[in-house]
Amino acid sequence: MLGRGDHEGVWRTMHSALKSTFFQRITKPPLAPPASTYDIWAASRTVPENTDGEPLVPGAHRAFTLLNIRLAGIIISTCAFDFFATLWSLNPVKTSLMIMFNVVRSVFPAFRGYSQALIIDQLQQLVTSGDFTWARLVHFLMTDVAREIVRRIFESMLESFAAANETTVIDSAKFAVEYAQLESRVRLDIPTLQDPDIRDLLAESDLFARSFSGSGFGLISPLDCMQLISLATEIISHVLLILSLTGGLAHYWVLLLSIFSATLPMLVTWIRCPEFHAESLYTPRETRAADRQEKVRNLAYDESHRPEIELFGLGRWILKTWASARRVVLDSERNRQNQEFSVLSGLNFSDFLFALQNIPLVLLLQTSSASLGSLTLYRSSIQSVILASQSLLATGRLMFQGVFLMSAFCAAKEVKPKLQPLEEDLLCYQPCPNGASIQARGLSYTYPGCSEPALKNVNFTLQSGETLAIVGHNGSGKSTLAKVLLRIVDYHGDLIVNGVSVRRYDPEDYHQHLSAVFQTFSKYNSTVRENVGLGRVEKMSSRASIEAAIKLAEAEGLVDSLPYGLRTILETPGFMSYSGYTPARQHGLSGGEWQRLSLARAFMRASEPQVDLLLFDEPTSSLDALAQNQIMQTIDRISRSSATGARTKSVLLITHRLSLARKADRVALMEHGTITEFGSHEELMERDGAYAALYRASL
Repeated sequence: MLGRGDHEGVWRTMHSALKSTFFQRITKPPLAPPASTYDIWAASRTVPENTDGEPLVPGAHRAFTLLNIRLAGIIISTCAFDFFATLWSLNPVKTSLMIMFNVVRSVFPAFRGYSQALIIDQLQQLVTSGDFTWARLVHFLMTDVAREIVRRIFESMLESFAAANETTVIDSAKFAVEYAQLESRVRLDIPTLQDPDIRDLLAESDLFARSFSGSGFGLISPLDCMQLISLATEIISHVLLILSLTGGLAHYWVLLLSIFSATLPMLVTWIRCPEFHAESLYTPRETRAADRQEKVRNLAYDESHRPEIELFGLGRWILKTWASARRVVLDSERNRQNQEFSVLSGLNFSDFLFALQNIPLVLLLQTSSASLGSLTLYRSSIQSVILASQSLLATGRLMFQGVFLMSAFCAAKEVKPKLQPLEEDLLCYQPCPNGASIQARGLSYTYPGCSEPALKNVNFTLQSGETLAIVGHNGSGKSTLAKVLLRIVDYHGDLIVNGVSVRRYDPEDYHQHLSAVFQTFSKYNSTVRENVGLGRVEKMSSRASIEAAIKLAEAEGLVDSLPYGLRTILETPGFMSYSGYTPARQHGLSGGEWQRLSLARAFMRASEPQVDLLLFDEPTSSLDALAQNQIMQTIDRISRSSATGARTKSVLLITHRLSLARKADRVALMEHGTITEFGSHEELMERDGAYAALYRASL
C-alpha cells in the first residue's frame, strides 16, 4: 500500500502538467478558447438546444457532436498521456505485461478456431479415407487431440497468470485514483463545496473513480481501453483467416453473402428498435424530474430527517412531490417505448436468418477445395468479426463518455479552495505569546440561497489574552460568526488576526493555532479514543495525551464506566450500517456525556503552546451548573501560563447562559445578525440596555 507521500509523488507529474496546459485548440464558435481542463469539462456539459441554459446533469452522456469530438481530442492530447503515464509508473513491468498479454490473448480465438478446424479436417480424412481402423483413431487421439489439449492447458495457464497480473495492476490503479479523488475532496473548503458547478464536477469525478471498481452502470475505466486494442487485434486475426480461405471470384461473392447474412440481424434490430442516443432520451424537464424523484425518496427513507418530517407535517408534501416527479419519468419511458414500436417488432426472423447464414456453406461445399474444418472456421470467423466489431463500437462509445469523466477527475485536481490565498499574498501565521488579537470591521455573511444576511456589519475588537462572551437569542448569528472567525466560511468586510488580514493565512496553517467546540459537534460511530483523539490526530496513539484531555473535560468517570473504556465503540444517532455489520460493543451516550467528549476533543489541542485562540460554542449547554463551573475553570486554566499565570490564549465563548458571560472580560450582545452592545458586564449593566434586561430576565 502506498503512503501519502508516495501518492503525492505519483500525482505530481499529472498535476503540474495540467496546471501548465493552455488549451487553444477550440477556435470555432460558439465556444471561446478554454484556458483549463475545467473549462473543457464545463464546455462539454452545454446543451445548445436547451433554452433554459441548464447544463447536463452529472453523469449524463455527451452528444456525439463535432464540438464534443474536438473537446475529447484536446482532453486526450493533454490529459490522457500524463494520466496513463502516472498509472504505468505504479507498476511499470506488470502494466507492460498486461498490455502484451491482452494482445496475445486477443489472438487466441482465431488460433483456437484454426486448431479446431485442423482437427475436424484430420477426422474427416480419417473417416472418408476408406482405411478407418481403431489403431489410426487412437493415433489421432494421441497426437492431434493431445496436442490440442496441451495447447488448451497452456492457454489456460497463460490466462490465469494474465488475470492475476491484471488484477494487481487494476488494484494499484484503483487505489491511486480513489486516493486522489478523496484528496481532491478533503482539501476543498466549505465555500468551494457550496458551488453547484464544483459539486457537479466532483460528482463526475466520483463516477470516474468508481469506474475502476466496476461500479456505476454504463461506465468503463481508462484501463478498459485495452479492450479496444484487443478487439482490433481479434478482428484483424479473423480477417486474415477469412482471406486465407477465400480464393477466386466465387469465394468473394460467398464472403459478401456471409457478411450480409451475419449483419442482417443487426439491421433488422435497428429497424425494429432504432438507436437513440442516450443524450436525446431525456429532456431537461425529465432529468430534473428523475433527480427530484430520487431526492424526495431519499428524504423519506433517511431516518435523520424523521423528526422534522413529523414536526412540520411533510408527509403529504413528500408523497405529492414524489408522485408528480414519478409520473413525468414514467410518461417519458412510455413515450420512448411507443416510439420504438414498429410492425416488424412482432415478427420472428431468427429461424429465417439462421437458415440464411447456412447458404454460404452450401455454396462452398460445391467447390473441390472446401472441407468441413475450413467451412466451420469460415463461418465462425465471420461471426467473430461481426461480434467483435459490435463490441468495438460499444466500447468506443463508452470510452468517448469516459474521456469527459476523466477530464472531470483531472479538473478536480486543479480546483483551488476559495479560502486559499494567492501565493504572493500568503503569510505564515505568527502566534502571539499573549493570545490572539482580533479586529472585525463590517463583517457580513449570507448563506447560499438566502436573501437575508445571517451577519451584517459586525464590528468588535478583542485584545490579546482577553475573553469575549458572545450572547444573544437563538438565530441572532452567534454560530455563524463563530464559523467566520474560524475561517470555515468566507465573508465580506475585514477580519484582522494578530495584525494581519485572515485572508492572507493558509486556512490549514491558521487552524493549527486554534481549537474549538462547535454547537453541533460531530458524533463519530467509533471508539472513545478516536472521538477524543481526532482533536489532534498526531497524538491519537498517545494514551497519556488522550487521558489528559479526558481529565480536563472532567470525563474520567464517564470513560471508566464504559464497558471497554477507551476501546468502547459509541453508538451515534441516526447511524445505519450499510454493510449490515453492527459492532457488538456499541454503547450509547447521553447529550451531556457526548458534550464532555467534544470538550475533550478540543482540549487535545487547546493546551498546546502554538494555540493562541480558543472558541467554544455553547460548550456546556447539556451540563449541570456544577459541571459548567468546572469546565469554565478548566478553560481559564489552560488559557494561562502554568508558571506565571499570565494569559497566553484568547478565548471566545458563545453562550446563552449569562451567568457564564459575566465572568468574561468583554461581552458582545448580538441581535438580528449584528453586535448591538459591546463592553464589560459592568459597563453593559450600567448602560441598562438590552443586555441588562436580558441578564435580569435570566436571574
